[in-house]
Amino acid sequence: MTRLTRLWLAGIVFCSTGLAGASLPDTHSAASLHAQYASLGQRLHLNPFRRALALDSSESSSDLKGDIYALVDYPFSTVSAALNGPELWCDVLILHVNTKYCRATADKTRSSLTVYIGKKTPQPLKDAYPIEFSYRAAAATAKYLEIQLNAQEGPLSTRNYRIQLQAVPLGNDRTFLHLTYSYDYGMAGRLAMKTYLATIGSGKVGFTQTGKHSSGQPEYIGGMRGVVERNTMRYYLAIDAYLGALAAPPPMQLQKRLHNWFIATEQYPRQLHEVSRTAYLDMKRLEYLRQQTVQ
Repeated sequence: MTRLTRLWLAGIVFCSTGLAGASLPDTHSAASLHAQYASLGQRLHLNPFRRALALDSSESSSDLKGDIYALVDYPFSTVSAALNGPELWCDVLILHVNTKYCRATADKTRSSLTVYIGKKTPQPLKDAYPIEFSYRAAAATAKYLEIQLNAQEGPLSTRNYRIQLQAVPLGNDRTFLHLTYSYDYGMAGRLAMKTYLATIGSGKVGFTQTGKHSSGQPEYIGGMRGVVERNTMRYYLAIDAYLGALAAPPPMQLQKRLHNWFIATEQYPRQLHEVSRTAYLDMKRLEYLRQQTVQ
């Protein structure tokens, strides 16, 4: 397996940062998101996630997509202010175990994020893979927020990376979120993924239950849908961890975000456990410092 293949597989699909996909219905409509909330009904509350959350995924011959719908106990104004800005998204994305660095830049025509992805252990930037995301606030009103991150190209013939966040206010100072991640891949990407799934990723699973083992334990989806489900969840938990730290004093917020993200991922050890708490916190403190100093 080549170095580039190992690198891409280690941070597979930018830990799934993206949203790709062209087939999103009426993505600019607050009304459609409210309708989606109503249609989910008890699924948001009767689920194995121990939080108000629903997760879906899909796979075709050329793309993968993950969707998370979640009800959070933060006012919409707080969510909108916290997530409407490219620099703020760097503070979110760096929480993911595979994100090594993020830098936001802007000029008169566009805002962008340069994101480096890599291994789940400390790594020099020169050994990580950079992906250039454009940043766009597609809508930011008192009733609806939509943020889009798009990257045309990634490693090994992957393309059309997108992360999309939609949000609408609900009653009682709550907000309904929809996070979509997706990307397209060509032959090289498919072959690299097959190699990953046959080797270091062979025992990894997602969240969708496909049945039960003879022991009575749930059986979870594997393969490429398992990959996209794990990474979509990691990015949602980064958003939630970021929001959950806002009430802390500013000097304490980084520590709170890191702690929140790690504790949340450890609620799902079968899918998301990768490193120890100490290893994660030590690595992320150094990566965050690098993110603030390296141009």
